[in-house]
Amino acid sequence: MEKHLNNTSLFSKSAALTLVAVNVVLFFLTEALPSLRAYLSLNTVLIIRGRMYWQFISYMFVHASLMHLLGNMLGLVFFGTAVERSLGTKQFLILYFASGLASGALSFAVYAAAGMSRVFLLGASGAVYAVLLVFSVLFPRALIYLWGILPIPAPILVSIFALIEIFSQLFGADSGIAHTTHLFGFAAAWLYVRIRMKKSPLGLWKEAYKK
Repeated sequence: MEKHLNNTSLFSKSAALTLVAVNVVLFFLTEALPSLRAYLSLNTVLIIRGRMYWQFISYMFVHASLMHLLGNMLGLVFFGTAVERSLGTKQFLILYFASGLASGALSFAVYAAAGMSRVFLLGASGAVYAVLLVFSVLFPRALIYLWGILPIPAPILVSIFALIEIFSQLFGADSGIAHTTHLFGFAAAWLYVRIRMKKSPLGLWKEAYKK
């Protein structure tokens, strides 16, 4: 069941673009004040001993590098604005923050269980991956041009990303990338589709390509 975007301008009132602006401002602020990045990132010791519970949300707004920021913000602009206009701002924000919170909380549980006290989780990737999956459900026939050249249907791209994250988590070297957090983002979005739309993403993808 594919929904169509209306004619609303990309740069009209948009929670997705507001999130981009907040992320950009905080990036330059944390570049000027590096200690703030550690304060806002998610760390098991700071949460358990320091009771810095806000880190379950604040980690989503800080990034490790300019490329890290650009990757997430491009995803939020291209996929987030489309999802917001289709679902409405309220549902988009529920999806975004619930997915980000769930990704952070599950990552926290993994780090705490593994005794990974020196890990600082940061970035909007978990929430952005969730938005990407929901985009692929709402617009299953949309083509995403990888590197601006190779057209890939949105469901195929999501599947490729998921397989890459699983493979990297199981067999990849320690790259500093939170692959489990990305997978938790996909899982949170999958649950959102099942609970909110009462359908399976796989079922919606198959339905779209039967037509």
